[in-house]
Amino acid sequence: MNIAQLFNNFKNTILTKYGSNPAKMLIYTGVLGWFLSSAAQVVAIAVNDKIPKEQKMFLIPQEIGDGAINVVSFFLVTSVIKNFASRLVSSGRLATPKIREFLTNSEINIKTKNGWKVLPGFDFSKFNIKNMTNFDQISDEYNSFKNGVDVIAMTLGSILSCNIITPILRNKYATNRQRKVLAEFNKPEIGGLKYPKGISMDTYQKQVTMKFSKPSASLKI
Repeated sequence: MNIAQLFNNFKNTILTKYGSNPAKMLIYTGVLGWFLSSAAQVVAIAVNDKIPKEQKMFLIPQEIGDGAINVVSFFLVTSVIKNFASRLVSSGRLATPKIREFLTNSEINIKTKNGWKVLPGFDFSKFNIKNMTNFDQISDEYNSFKNGVDVIAMTLGSILSCNIITPILRNKYATNRQRKVLAEFNKPEIGGLKYPKGISMDTYQKQVTMKFSKPSASLKI
């Protein structure tokens, strides 16, 4: 099977599985894009001979952490916002005039001079337009409207994730990691000695100073 056939099979699979839900397809392809981008960055650092080994030990985990934040943030934010918008449509809270008229004729809501109003005692949280027995009368309008709302919500979620949430999380992660790495690099190691656990850094430094300022003295802890 050549590359063209593989690509056609891939397109057909995507169309079959996500054709009726373009927003979900965009979410998954976005996640795949973030993953491949992060993986490429890690590989590029790993195979670059111009980057010292010591820097690679810092940069590779840094890129992996950034990639994980990118993927998880994008998926969670876009999915939550998309699902919320989808629920608004399926429950009838958000509707086109044609869908609203359908709900009115089905005695789900009533028209008033100020617009429409839900019938007393009606529970939107358990209602789904698709479960109505006469849903086929409005299915085309409903599916078209819902897909449009889902795509808009997904787009807003991706903008929020990529431009606000993800950069904040990445900066916080990078700052914390840099602080730990610098602390590791700056850890005093004199004569192969490492300060023991259970005492403060100041106490340890004083003891080391005493040891090397008095060669005949022994280190006491």
